Amino acid sequence: MIAVIFGSSGGIGRALAEDVIASGRYISVFAISRSGAEVCGAVNRQAEFTDDVQLATLAAEIGAAGPVRLCLVASGLLAGDGVQPEKTYRSLSLEAFNRVFAANTIAPALIAKHMLPLMPKAERSVFAALSARVGSVSDNRLGGWHAYRASKAALNMLIRNFAIEQARRAPGNICVGLHPGTVDTGLSKAFQGGVPEEKLFTPAQAAGYLLDVADGLTPEDSGKCFDWAGKEIPA
Repeated sequence: MIAVIFGSSGGIGRALAEDVIASGRYISVFAISRSGAEVCGAVNRQAEFTDDVQLATLAAEIGAAGPVRLCLVASGLLAGDGVQPEKTYRSLSLEAFNRVFAANTIAPALIAKHMLPLMPKAERSVFAALSARVGSVSDNRLGGWHAYRASKAALNMLIRNFAIEQARRAPGNICVGLHPGTVDTGLSKAFQGGVPEEKLFTPAQAAGYLLDVADGLTPEDSGKCFDWAGKEIPA
């Protein structure tokens, strides 16, 4: 059995990779990042997540190693390098939208394009991408964060689409979005001010919670989004 973690150079992604390796349940664990940062015990590879050619080459290597039973996409963009969550529509910019959607929506979609065919048709497998509660349309009470919210809402729709298609092609496959909560990483550093101490998780805590949720999923859960505690987040 093969596990693949995309975004393994980030705080959550590295913790997920380390936990999956420590579980001993997989013959090989591929740790994929844009930087090529090494995770001890993994097959480390570098790739640009929006590059179809690189993802196809990677998929060929992974597919030759065996069926993929777990694929986790832990990459994303909230802020940094000139991008900040918008407080008003007056702050919207094409550049920010392009960058946020490329990281949060397009990259997971292209990864799914190349990874889902490697997952077995009948046996249980899980494809999960990190989403966010703020991507819920019905749960939006505060507004703002326009590009980030929209990118995660679009990701949730894609996950639902993939689940419908996989139910026909590979009924053993489960496609979900996972919300890790607020994790103490560089991604959230500037937005931790109002978070209670007990709700600010370390990457290791978040990874453990998310893997527990993934382990408990059934085919009936496919197409949905769940938080770190296993509670479904409304669309």
